[in-house]
Amino acid sequence: SLTASIIHPRELFQPAIEHGAVAIVIAHNHPSGDSKPTEDDRTITKQLQDAGSILGIELLDHLIITSNSYESIHNKRNKCQTTD
Repeated sequence: SLTASIIHPRELFQPAIEHGAVAIVIAHNHPSGDSKPTEDDRTITKQLQDAGSILGIELLDHLIITSNSYESIHNKRNKCQTTD
C-alpha cells in the first residue's frame, strides 16, 4: 500500500525457491524521499531473515530506495548519483 509494506515470506521466497537461489537481496521504495528504515522495515527484515534461514536462502540485504539515495539496512546510508 502507499503507507505500509505488505509482503508475505511465501510470496517473496517463491521465485527464489523456483530458481534454486541460495541468497537474495530485497528492495523497496520510500516515496517520501527519506531512505531511513522504519521500525516496520526492520521488523519485516528480521522476519524475512528468519524465514530465509529455515528455507536455506540467506537474506543478504534489504535496500530502501528514494529518488536520490538508498540505504542498506545492513550498512550505513549511501548516496547515489542521479542522472537527470
